[in-house]
Amino acid sequence: MPSAPRMSVSIPLPLFHVVGFSGHRQVERPAEAVAAIRKALAFLREDGSGEWIALSSVAVGGDTLFATEALSMGLPWHALLPLPQAEFRSDFLPEDWVGAEELIAKAEHVRVIAENGSREDAYLDCGMETVNECDVLLVLWDGEPARGKGGTADVIEYARELGKPLILIDAATFASRRENFSAFLRADHNLTEFNKLHDAPGSMAEGPSAPPELVAIYRFQKKVDHAASRGAPQFRRLIAGTVILHVLATLVAAAGLAFEWHVAALPWVKLLCLAAALGVALVLRHTGAHHQWVRCRLAAEIARSALATWGLPRKAPLFQELDVPEFRPLMRTLHVLHIRSSAVQPVPMEDFKQNYLTKRVDDQLSYYRRRLARALPQLVRLRAGFWASTVLALVCTAAYALNLVHLPERGEQLLYYFLPISLPVVAAATISLISVHDLHRRVARYREMEHVLESSRKQIAFCRTWNSLERIVQRTEGTLILEVMEWHSITSFAESH
Repeated sequence: MPSAPRMSVSIPLPLFHVVGFSGHRQVERPAEAVAAIRKALAFLREDGSGEWIALSSVAVGGDTLFATEALSMGLPWHALLPLPQAEFRSDFLPEDWVGAEELIAKAEHVRVIAENGSREDAYLDCGMETVNECDVLLVLWDGEPARGKGGTADVIEYARELGKPLILIDAATFASRRENFSAFLRADHNLTEFNKLHDAPGSMAEGPSAPPELVAIYRFQKKVDHAASRGAPQFRRLIAGTVILHVLATLVAAAGLAFEWHVAALPWVKLLCLAAALGVALVLRHTGAHHQWVRCRLAAEIARSALATWGLPRKAPLFQELDVPEFRPLMRTLHVLHIRSSAVQPVPMEDFKQNYLTKRVDDQLSYYRRRLARALPQLVRLRAGFWASTVLALVCTAAYALNLVHLPERGEQLLYYFLPISLPVVAAATISLISVHDLHRRVARYREMEHVLESSRKQIAFCRTWNSLERIVQRTEGTLILEVMEWHSITSFAESH
């Protein structure tokens, strides 16, 4: 990405809500149905902060009325098609399909749900995916059971099972009622907190010709990455500090017993070590340092992936297979902003490919190689410390049990009393530090990621079509995100300890 001048004002990422729709094909009084839909959409606009996006299929009847009214009110509309257009059109009369094509052309994004399988299954899957993607489901329903698989009643039943907020419009009277609206989240805590973070020192925005959506994501990624980087070393040092302080307290106590030191300051030294360890643990427990670090790191990596794939004309959301409930609004925001930017300013394939190779693949290769170069020696040293401490403890204990070595009093105190007590503690501490720094997993994963990225680099360099490039990039991003999610699971679990 080209360098650019500083920006003095932070650009917050917007929040998007999605209203999905399901309804009957036969609508007896369309004008009244449209009025009821308009009233429901107006209510949602007033009730929730952020921008609303309409989501539906484009079947004749309710779907068409909903999409047309949403567009007339200025809402972006995303189309979910149960089947590819060439196959979907066979379910329409010729004159109806002309209108459907015109409507699809106005969609901000079009997604096909089923490339194969039965038609009934495709319609059911389309309805279920509408429920999955929406925050609120708006339905035009006569109250009757579904007349076939994938009917409106089936969709409503699924939405109720998931606890989705519903706006139900009676297909006969057009009166509406709401269900489960207490479950509607009008704001997203994570996105709000991330937007409040200060910009990273020295962060630079994209060039003046860059889309504003790209500038916003770039700034966002820099500041959450800075917040994560600033928090991670402190967290690990604090955890390692508690281990070391406990070891010191044990060594002091063992020395006092072994050498018969009757020094008034000795208990106080031990007490200070234990109090300091407890203080560090309380700081970690009550300041939320761990949680904030994990949240910022995951948000930074999700945004980094969005930046790396900016300009890729992908057919499906980059994060479609990534299900982290607390980050769904962020992932939706990144996806919508990418859709809007790529529609206005498409990126040539060669430019995208070179940018992805240098800014993503090579950057990640360098990152994993650096991390491996740091983690591997650390793991080797701690392993050596564990084995040396363990073997020496065994030798000292065996010498004491067999009474093989005759030493002066101080030597016996050191060999027979102090070392057998202190060395196992040191060995346990080295294992704890390996766990704290997650060294075994990191070394193995760094080697694996290095191999994956080297292979991806060769494949991408050879690509000549968008389809092949898209597949390799999505597979590469999937591997990178999987590594982040594995890290997220491990570190989130560690927070509870």
